[in-house]
Amino acid sequence: MEIIKTGIPDLLIIKPGVFEDNRGYFFESYNKEDFLKYGIDQNFIQDNESKSVKGVLRGLHFQKPPFAQGKLVRVIKGAVLDVAVDLRKSSPTYGQWNSIKLSESNKLMYWIPPGFAHGFLTLENDTIFFYKCTNIYNKESEGSIRWDDPDLNIDWGVKNPILSEKDKNAPFFKDFETPFV
Repeated sequence: MEIIKTGIPDLLIIKPGVFEDNRGYFFESYNKEDFLKYGIDQNFIQDNESKSVKGVLRGLHFQKPPFAQGKLVRVIKGAVLDVAVDLRKSSPTYGQWNSIKLSESNKLMYWIPPGFAHGFLTLENDTIFFYKCTNIYNKESEGSIRWDDPDLNIDWGVKNPILSEKDKNAPFFKDFETPFV
């Protein structure tokens, strides 16, 4: 396993060791001891999976404390552009974002700690997206920020993604009051 730092503290790209031969491949997508070595001391308590057609954008979502979630995300089938936005007010990178392409072929994972908004755009049909969460989902604690916020200026590479009504009507970053220290 290799850990790749992003320009945002605590937001990490994880490259697993993949063993391939004529039968296929094998890799560990999670090993608590390995994650502890890299400072990721989390207890994952919920797994989620979604399947989407090409062009679906889900996000930018987060859970407010005390239900804030860290997420370990990856793609099982297809590909996504995955985006995380730092919402931690005391962070030197507050309001900054990072993106990465996750796919079934590169097998990269993304560690998104609590205090970040998260979203992804599917780049292929029938993309299966999987993530482990450090807290349970709580409807009353959910929050979102507009995917096309002009202040964040995220380069999604699309103009008209397929969105939920919730994501179409999410508040802008300038109107957002962070619940994260």
